[in-house]
Amino acid sequence: MDQPKLERLLRLMKLLTANTTYTVDQLAERLSMSRRTVYRYIDTFREAGFVIKKTGDCIRLDKASPHFRDISQLVHFTEEEAVILKSAIESIDDTNLLKQNLKRKLYSVYDNKTLADTVVRGKNAPNIRRLIEAIEERRQTVLHGYRSAHGAQVRDRRVEPFAFTTNYVNVWCYDPEDGRSKLFKTARIGSVSLGGAWEHAAEHREGFIDAFRMHGDAPQRIRLELGLLACNLLCEEYPLAERDLTPSGHGRWMLDTQVAGYVGVGRFVAGLLDDIRIVDAPGLQSYLDAYFARYAHTATTPTN
Repeated sequence: MDQPKLERLLRLMKLLTANTTYTVDQLAERLSMSRRTVYRYIDTFREAGFVIKKTGDCIRLDKASPHFRDISQLVHFTEEEAVILKSAIESIDDTNLLKQNLKRKLYSVYDNKTLADTVVRGKNAPNIRRLIEAIEERRQTVLHGYRSAHGAQVRDRRVEPFAFTTNYVNVWCYDPEDGRSKLFKTARIGSVSLGGAWEHAAEHREGFIDAFRMHGDAPQRIRLELGLLACNLLCEEYPLAERDLTPSGHGRWMLDTQVAGYVGVGRFVAGLLDDIRIVDAPGLQSYLDAYFARYAHTATTPTN
């Protein structure tokens, strides 16, 4: 059996063993197949000994099928597992030769739109799907009713989207109006419509984003000494920071990294002052002092 056909069979098996049920038309649409091809593949499963269960117009592989448990565990990821796998693969250094193979194998079963649906819920999901489509088709978009955090304006923005940050929180776009690439927060987009082809692909550049998921134009180097608690929490909450950690002995670790500013790292350090020592981070202590001053003022301000 050729590899493309095998991949299509695996994708179909994933859908037929998922918690959600699908009609033949829905299966054909999701897999970009004809109804005839879907039926032919279903016949292949039936000939292999699987029991095909039909409820109304919906079809699935019956759990009573021989070897169902073994095969479904082999090829089926839950939606949450798929997202974790994608995150893990994307965190691998781009120079690693296995990264692209891992991505191709995962995406042969889960496409980007499916992955997005596992992360983004509610009214923002359609916007994410249109942005994914625009990136895949290299098209411009109009971000209708974008609410800018800086100018407190609500207006349409014509941009060229080309990449997302973690969990689709922001989208990198080239903004022809400003002549540069920058981040747009997806939650601030009213709606998205597709436009013509990219015109500035050579100028698409992702800016610097630190391990604390903050972005900026002027990275600053910091060095912090962490105890066991702080080290564990850092790796759990900000997995990318782990690559910048080295053991310094006696149950302590050194974090030597670059940050886009002190907001992200400052919030992390503020909650773990007893377990973190600032070694080299000009301006971080001043940020923390101001942070706690604001907190104290808020806590003591009477409310009506």
